[in-house]
Amino acid sequence: MPHHVAVLALDGLLPFELGIPHRIFGRSLEPAPGNKGAKLYEVVTCSVRPPGPVRTDSDYAILVEHGPEALATADTVVIPASYELGPVFEEGRLTDELAAALALIRPGTRMVSICTGSYVLAAAGYLDGRPATTHWSSADHFQRLFPQVRVDPDVLFIDDGDVLTSAGVAAGIDLCLHLVRRDHGAAVANEIARRTVVPPHRDGGQAQYIHRPVPEPQFATTTAARAWALGRLDRPIQLRDMARQESMSVRTFTRRFREEVGASPGQWLTQQRVERARHLLETSDLSIDQVARDAGFGTATSLRQHLQAALGVPPTVYRRTFRASADTP
Repeated sequence: MPHHVAVLALDGLLPFELGIPHRIFGRSLEPAPGNKGAKLYEVVTCSVRPPGPVRTDSDYAILVEHGPEALATADTVVIPASYELGPVFEEGRLTDELAAALALIRPGTRMVSICTGSYVLAAAGYLDGRPATTHWSSADHFQRLFPQVRVDPDVLFIDDGDVLTSAGVAAGIDLCLHLVRRDHGAAVANEIARRTVVPPHRDGGQAQYIHRPVPEPQFATTTAARAWALGRLDRPIQLRDMARQESMSVRTFTRRFREEVGASPGQWLTQQRVERARHLLETSDLSIDQVARDAGFGTATSLRQHLQAALGVPPTVYRRTFRASADTP
């Protein structure tokens, strides 16, 4: 049975963000030759009202074919941003119509917000006492309106188990890919990212807003160095060797790398090696020692330390958990 995702379309919605869950979840397939696997998610769009038009922030409306009853059967509910939240945004309270719709959601349903959709989750009480994020430009207002929420304005998304929040626009893509990775592993998430032509992984803790300007296009980049490093993750990689790929000094390369990626070269290398290890643990029967060597961590002890820091579990538990969830219909 595919996992049911209901996307709640509210008046004033942003069409781009409304489409993110459909593009990421709706195109996620079971691994199979020729990408002919079964759909892993069933995605529907619903309104707080009976089927009909819903206003967008653009010069058109969309016709939503499902009413709030779709929320009652959802395993995951996604609430994209809206520019017409009214009392939700101004006073931190739900309208009667919205409250009645949310009351249909079953206990234990996974709740997800994109951008300022977090206001709806907070007004409904889902974020009380929890960490959460929203678009950086609304973070101060969000914190004043909902002091009971632990707001972090500097991250792309926050996974708090059954409640997840993301920053604006592209961070919604990151969060949905993160959920696919959490549900079905890195291989499935990487394939849908490749088809969507977006980075397969940006860590949730990455800063969502960089005050420094983006380098001008005519400046040299660190793209070649990253490609070179990805091709040899199983071998030692020194910072000076990466800088040499771009004919830069170590100091210039480090500054340029952080401007482009939002992380230091060392942090980025660790992230890529963790992703390589996850992929190997999910898709192969290699020993933990071999996974550690192929991912560039060298020893099983080092792999355990890094995986524990990144995911909260050691390699054997990660592999066992993923295999168990993959075998569960």
